[in-house]
Amino acid sequence: MTTSDFETFEELVAEGASVPTDGWDFSWFEGRATEERPSWGYARSMAGRLARASAALDIQTGGGEVLASAPRLAPLTVATEGWPPNVAKATALLHPRGAVVVASPEDAPLPFADEAFDLVTSRHPVRPHWAEIARVLRPGGTYFAQHVGPASVFELIEYFLGPQPEESRNGRHPDRERADAEAAGLEVVELRAERLRMEFFDIGAVVHFLRKVVWMVPGFTVDAYEARLRALHERIEADGSFVAHSSRHLFEARRPARTARPAG
Repeated sequence: MTTSDFETFEELVAEGASVPTDGWDFSWFEGRATEERPSWGYARSMAGRLARASAALDIQTGGGEVLASAPRLAPLTVATEGWPPNVAKATALLHPRGAVVVASPEDAPLPFADEAFDLVTSRHPVRPHWAEIARVLRPGGTYFAQHVGPASVFELIEYFLGPQPEESRNGRHPDRERADAEAAGLEVVELRAERLRMEFFDIGAVVHFLRKVVWMVPGFTVDAYEARLRALHERIEADGSFVAHSSRHLFEARRPARTARPAG
């Protein structure tokens, strides 16, 4: 039986609307929604690189949960985050590990000197600022990240917003990001993409997801979308779940090492 076998539409929606949304801990969804994980295991691979780095930067760290999952951090580890509730959460989580959290808006230049880091990481940045990433990397340094890909969870987005323009569907395309990274002077070492199954088992999970991932349905509120939520609740009750697909790609790029000047 699912949660919705015991709760009404109103109860499920009220629960999804009341759960705190700070941080990137998705444990509340246990038993209520699932998302297939990419085959490459980003957190594990990131941890291996952090253990070998001397100075590392994690961009848009959220609540710091992914960075904190690494058993060993670089001797100098810094994280940036723009949303104040997440800044506070990340600070509480990462300061005991010796990492510094810097409040920095996602669209602002990175507040660090040129060539400050040999590793830059990010899990699901809103938009990678390639010129800034290249600027703060040391020659030979690596950018290692997992990005959200094109048309991610568009089954859910289009359920609420209707058909989206092609430009919106193809935003965040890995080929475009490759070109942008190369234009900033980075060499793309690896780029892998996967499309992954998601299921929502009750309407409360949908409400909480849309409150947490605010760019999916901008301006989402229960009142504004009550009719669509009620219809989706009935659909989930009849079908057992609502299926969507997330899009992810693994991105590794390197700033070229300096070449020695010829003698003479």
